[in-house]
This record gives sequence, structure tokens and C-alpha cells, in this order.
Amino acid sequence: MSLNEEEIGCLGEPHVSALVGLLPADEKTCSRAASIFRALGDLSRLRLLSLLAKQEMCVTELTECLQDNLPAISQRLKLLRAERIVATRRQGKHIFYRLADSHVAHLIANGLAHGEEPDE
Repeated sequence: MSLNEEEIGCLGEPHVSALVGLLPADEKTCSRAASIFRALGDLSRLRLLSLLAKQEMCVTELTECLQDNLPAISQRLKLLRAERIVATRRQGKHIFYRLADSHVAHLIANGLAHGEEPDE
């Protein structure tokens, strides 16, 4: 059998590739995803997001739960909001924060679940 467009050689052995026809995500999409992963890669922000994965909360509640100061929490929320990882809802004078959508919720849940797995 000769190599054609549907076959690829690895280590000198030709085989049918499952990758034929697949294209990588475009650069803009990958850049956006990388920004999201950078924002999620901070321990303090991830702890904050783990709370928001459970329920919507205001800054005061987050401050109390995380035992951190208001300016630090606000700064983290500002970055997470800029990356569209969290969304807000105003109720009177209070602003409530929540995860922006189900994609973010799945990222947080999967990351934390993976973190709970025992080392092998």
C-alpha cells in the first residue's frame, strides 16, 4: 500500500491517520483560550472561582469566605470579569458575581476534579 493523503508515516510505518481533514483552531481563538487559562492559573483566583461555582456571591461574602481583604478580592474579580470568566448582577447597592457560563463552570469543575485525583 502506498502513502496517500489518508495515510501518514510514523517512525517509518505508514498507517491511516485519524487527523486527516482536521485543522487547528485559529490563532485568535487559541490566544483567547490562553488568556482564560492564565487567569485560571492563579491559586487565589481559582479559590474564588470554586466558591462562585457553588453559588452567586457578593464581594463581602467572598471576602468573608476567603478571609482576604476587599481590595484584593475586587482586583481579582476585575480581572476575571475582563476575561469574561465571571458575570455580574446588580440588586440595589449590591453586585453579585457568578460564573459567566456553563463553559467556565465545566472548566472549573473539571480542573478541581482533576486536582483531587491521587498521584500515581
